[in-house]
Amino acid sequence: MPLPITAATEGYPDEVVVHSLCRFLGIEAGTIYNCGGKSNLDKKIHGYNQAAKSWYWLVLRDLDHDADCAPTLLNHLLPIPEKMMLLRIVVREIESWLLGDRERFSQFIGVSENSVPSEPEMLADPKGKVIQLAKRSRKRNIRESMTPREGSGAKVGPAYASCLAEFADNHWRPEVAALSCDSLKRCLDRMREWTEIA
Repeated sequence: MPLPITAATEGYPDEVVVHSLCRFLGIEAGTIYNCGGKSNLDKKIHGYNQAAKSWYWLVLRDLDHDADCAPTLLNHLLPIPEKMMLLRIVVREIESWLLGDRERFSQFIGVSENSVPSEPEMLADPKGKVIQLAKRSRKRNIRESMTPREGSGAKVGPAYASCLAEFADNHWRPEVAALSCDSLKRCLDRMREWTEIA
């Protein structure tokens, strides 16, 4: 079993995604820091990088619309990563990676598989697409949990994050999603190097 890794993410669903990636690869997940948003994560990246001088770190950060491409944002956030630091940019949001498993995601949300985009990394607003799909769900609990209540002013439903986390933990297949999400494939490829650690 490889040494446990330490990780940091923007939020709760991302945290569960890290657990799922580690479980799939047979890597033990140690402490995972939920930074409560990308601005807080960005402030701490250099500190995490210092810690990566002596331990293995995985940091997931959404691309959103903060740069034209992942390499540009990577270079801006951390031009010189330590050897044991793996900062991965999720294109474009963590929802993209989850949408990548079209079959399981459509079953979980309760829509046809054809409704789920085949190239989720090309979406300008993956979160918006998930909300759109949830509104069309055959499952009442999904509609009520994941979509914002009328007049609430909220962008997502009351249990949006927990529903995504449940999917990521119990249904999502990273190896399937990686076939249509290049940023996920690159993340898995790098993490696989850790499985060689005695």
